[in-house]
Amino acid sequence: MSATRRQLLSRTGASVAGIAFTGALSELFAGSAAAAGSRGGYGPLVPDPAGLLDLPAGFRYKVLSRQGDPLRSGEGPVPSNHDGMGAFPGRRGRVHLVRNHENRVTGKIGVPTVPGLTYDPAAKGGCTVLELDGRSNVLGERVAVAGTAVNCAGGPTPWNTWLTCEETEDRAGTNGYTKDHGFVFEVDGADPHRTGAVPLTAMGRFQHEAVAVDPGSGIVYETEDAFDRPFGLFYRFLPHRPLGGTGSLRAGGALEAMRVPGVPDLSLVQEPGARFEGVEWVPVPDPLATTTPIRLQDFGPRGITHAQKLEGCYWGGRAVYFVSSFARLKDGSAATHFGQVWKYEPHRRRLTLVVVFGPDTDVRLPGESPDNICLAPTGGLMVCEDGDGAQHVFGVSREGEVYPVARGAQNIGTPDTPEWGEFAGVAFSPDRGTMYVNCYTPGTTFAVTGPWY
Repeated sequence: MSATRRQLLSRTGASVAGIAFTGALSELFAGSAAAAGSRGGYGPLVPDPAGLLDLPAGFRYKVLSRQGDPLRSGEGPVPSNHDGMGAFPGRRGRVHLVRNHENRVTGKIGVPTVPGLTYDPAAKGGCTVLELDGRSNVLGERVAVAGTAVNCAGGPTPWNTWLTCEETEDRAGTNGYTKDHGFVFEVDGADPHRTGAVPLTAMGRFQHEAVAVDPGSGIVYETEDAFDRPFGLFYRFLPHRPLGGTGSLRAGGALEAMRVPGVPDLSLVQEPGARFEGVEWVPVPDPLATTTPIRLQDFGPRGITHAQKLEGCYWGGRAVYFVSSFARLKDGSAATHFGQVWKYEPHRRRLTLVVVFGPDTDVRLPGESPDNICLAPTGGLMVCEDGDGAQHVFGVSREGEVYPVARGAQNIGTPDTPEWGEFAGVAFSPDRGTMYVNCYTPGTTFAVTGPWY
């Protein structure tokens, strides 16, 4: 059933700004296990006596890691700014949880530099990896890659590595950096030294957000969250060694940007279900952006298609889905919207606007815009809230029912300095029995278990 704003507020007990959507929400579950079993919610949230994480009855959480605590490896403290995350199967039922740290040079606690795993010693971002047993007991925690910058999101590969993305295009000499930034790095959670700290330069140098790999062709799709006009592009990377396994992306490939004929800015499209046939892919003139950012380069007289706030990206069925979190005229977009979800079908060269978020329909999602989205293998779509006040992870069924899954209690900080930290990095264990999620600040990683559908 649909959820009105009144129903949403009564279920969560929180005063949040509801953002509605129109479109075929069921499209978002295409090709996933969630398509078969997505149902309603889990009931009201129960206040946590410890003041960290409120969950529905029957659910439990475990704090796996908090910023400032010692890494189990002894390499230094757990870094700050926990962001994107991926969970990968290990031996004997273990899980390797690879976690981004979106640290700029001003980051509170940088990722410790480790020989063989550090790209630029002046940069504070990177990834850490937690090794867990089947009950989410932490067996190890160590640096996976260091010396990168502003590691926001990324995505998994079919061979169970993590592609971590730098959301910056600062050059060497900027902010004290000794090397150029704006790259993707591959991280092997089982053995980080297999992948090291090698930028995948052929995949482009720009403000990366997220990636998704086509498991059939090996093509990698990439979103760009550029902060100023003209806004980011949607890319595809054609590897020379598609589906070649760990390290194969270092062999290079061709980078292309999407052109939708007649659509210079995706924000201009407002009608759910709008389709565009014959999508074109244009070679990027200079993937390293040696003199000019890619989005400003010359793509010919027909130009290229831009969009503000291109963020989440995932593969489902035979298509790649990507999110434009919002667009604002005042920022320079061609039109305003509260969020879009797009679907690109490579075999048809077809782009479809699946869902549009806005204030005028009955089914409502929290926050100002869709951001961190995860296809929950047993419970539908999970959305991490990023806004003011109490922060939530919300679930959404294929019928459009919005329900609370978790709420950060105010004591996520300290009793003296409470904080409402946004959620990020929601991911599920390989056996589908545990949801992992980060509180961005103060950096905290949780494992949540319970009666997932």
